[in-house]
Amino acid sequence: MLRSLLKADRSVRRFQRSVKISAKELAEIVELVRYCPSGRNLQALRYRIVTQEEECNQIYPALKWAGYFPDWNGPAPFERPVAYLVQCLDTRLTKDCLCDDGLQLETITLGATAKGYGCCIIKSFNMEMVRKALHLEDRMKPLYIIALGRPAETIALEETDGTSKADIKYYRTPDGVHHVPKRPLAELLINKPDSIN
Repeated sequence: MLRSLLKADRSVRRFQRSVKISAKELAEIVELVRYCPSGRNLQALRYRIVTQEEECNQIYPALKWAGYFPDWNGPAPFERPVAYLVQCLDTRLTKDCLCDDGLQLETITLGATAKGYGCCIIKSFNMEMVRKALHLEDRMKPLYIIALGRPAETIALEETDGTSKADIKYYRTPDGVHHVPKRPLAELLINKPDSIN
């Protein structure tokens, strides 16, 4: 079950604008992070829910979408996310959340995938634009933005030997399918058991 969910949990960059996500659903997804491990058990991450169209429109220009597609400016207006979660560090509690951000991001995307939604975790964004648009307090430092919605694209996982940088770059074929190369298990293991090819 977990393997299937992980394989379905892809970075989605085109969404169905007709399918909305409620703030309540997003809160249910965020609630899952309460069960994540936390460095020093500080639980210092906070989430700003964004579902109102006006706020979504203010967030969108602050985002950078796909590093391997330098000529693509992101989804067309009819394919943009219908909601966002802004992961913030409460700097009153700590200046370093250790690995909590990654643990919680994966939990959120898995939770959203289980509900039939898709996500894109975005690290490249204009922090000041986001702060201003959402009226965030100074103590709340935005770390990541998660774009959400019902997927409007097909994503296919591809096996690669990972021997060159080109082998790991995601790409789109003319039919619009987004392909994501993944390294084989044998390449991930330093001390490969004999039973693994």
